[in-house]
Amino acid sequence: MDVPPKTIEVEVVDTDAGPRSGHEASTEASAGSVGGPPVHPLSALLLLVFDNLWTVPEFIVLNWAVTIPLSFISVFVPTFVIQKTLKKDTFGRALAYSLLLGVLAAVPTSLTGTPVGLAILAWTGISRLLGRPLKT
Repeated sequence: MDVPPKTIEVEVVDTDAGPRSGHEASTEASAGSVGGPPVHPLSALLLLVFDNLWTVPEFIVLNWAVTIPLSFISVFVPTFVIQKTLKKDTFGRALAYSLLLGVLAAVPTSLTGTPVGLAILAWTGISRLLGRPLKT
């Protein structure tokens, strides 16, 4: 006697729909951190804005005791929050990127117009914020 094979019905469900369990969210967060630019585009925009404040002539040497720490804090704190919440980075990774961008913003010269600054902005994915697609 030949028994016909059993058929199994499979329902395909969109993985983007509905709530996710903690395991799926953590897997996605770690996978999202690996692909694409390492820094969220809003963090890169913060660096761009505060870095360009150094081109303002009022930032004279006498004010550096105030402007350098304020530039650092103004980029460090929001970048940490953005990296933790929007990019879903781990604490250490978010801390590292916020420290890096904070230090770059605190350097008392505009980095944007230099090749090094442009390379950093390209690395952070600022082109994604400007509407250019990522090349894969």
